[in-house]
Amino acid sequence: MNEAGAIVIVGGGHAGAALCNALAAAGLGARTHLVCGEAELPYQRPPLSKAFLKSSAEDVQPHRNEAWFAEAGITLHRADPVLAIDRASRTVRLRSGASLPYEWLVLATGAAARTLPALPATLANVAVLRSAADARRLRSLLETAQRVTVLGGGFIGLEIAATAAVLGKSVSVLEAAPRLLQRSVSPELAEHVLVAHRAAGIDVRLGVTVGDFVVEDGRLAALSVNGRRELVELLVMGIGAAPDTALARAAGLDCDPRDGAVLVDGSMRSSDPAILAIGDCASFPEHGSGRRLRLESVQNANDQAKTAAATIQGAPEPYRALPWFWSEQGPMRLQMAGLMPAEGVRHRRPGPTPASFSLLHYVGERLVCVESVNAPLDHMAARKLLEGGKSPAPAVACDPSVPLKQHA
Repeated sequence: MNEAGAIVIVGGGHAGAALCNALAAAGLGARTHLVCGEAELPYQRPPLSKAFLKSSAEDVQPHRNEAWFAEAGITLHRADPVLAIDRASRTVRLRSGASLPYEWLVLATGAAARTLPALPATLANVAVLRSAADARRLRSLLETAQRVTVLGGGFIGLEIAATAAVLGKSVSVLEAAPRLLQRSVSPELAEHVLVAHRAAGIDVRLGVTVGDFVVEDGRLAALSVNGRRELVELLVMGIGAAPDTALARAAGLDCDPRDGAVLVDGSMRSSDPAILAIGDCASFPEHGSGRRLRLESVQNANDQAKTAAATIQGAPEPYRALPWFWSEQGPMRLQMAGLMPAEGVRHRRPGPTPASFSLLHYVGERLVCVESVNAPLDHMAARKLLEGGKSPAPAVACDPSVPLKQHA
């Protein structure tokens, strides 16, 4: 292999794995190094909060087996994270002491779970969920805990809460905001999710203030909720994630002052044109508006990997993929296509059951976002509509007797 032309990918999450796929398909596998902090092969993350927690028989699901990487010519560096980037010499230094030269360096470092500064990081009964190691630890804790307190009413917190409830645990969700999923979904969808979780026996409390943590013998014994002391058996923190950009910042790359994400252009180039950033760690300009976005989703990771691969091959294309998301919470499958507008008109499209419906969001006469609950056909049709720029009239699109796919 010509090391002068090496492509070094830092991070073995969805973005890093997807970029390996794209480079292998382009015949560039033999130039590629994938550097992972974890010992695992790159694996699927969404099941960690659901099926993986439910059964000790479940294992992580690799994107590709080890033989595939070998056949593609990709060199794996597992459990050997990058410690520093030397932009002048175009090399990275690994924990093992190895130095890898690069022509292209791609940061796919993802995001790290947010924690509470008031709590020690090693408490025996406090958990987060981002990695396979986190999931294995949480699964072990769930085997004996009967009462689970989830801090945070976002996607990951609610997925864990729903899984714990299915396992027969007594579950409480504490959310500081006045509603669930405040940054992710519409108020109407958030209310539906709230009602569904409460109907499943989950104690969801909104607008709460948490503090006065009592730590005893390496465990969190109690905390206060709105000034009232409550005992804690197991606390799971689902209070969001921060982009993991320590390497980028130490190397002097331009980062977003709001959250520290690596600033990239539409082709995924950072302020150093030889260094790209993709996935959860990247702040990119939205095509058409130019506003800065950082999206945590499998779709975003996969599509930005394709954009990065095109840039590496000398055929850069601006990133313009339609954002879409999903979340499974017990019997609810939430699917969103497009980004929620700050203002607009919302129309409800009934489904075949009371637990199945879609919310169509219009700005003027333009359809910009569709939220679906237990309506996968609507979601797939919505993606085609939005990708094609089609905006059916609400009165027609919301008629449940006409499949949404007929408008796509």
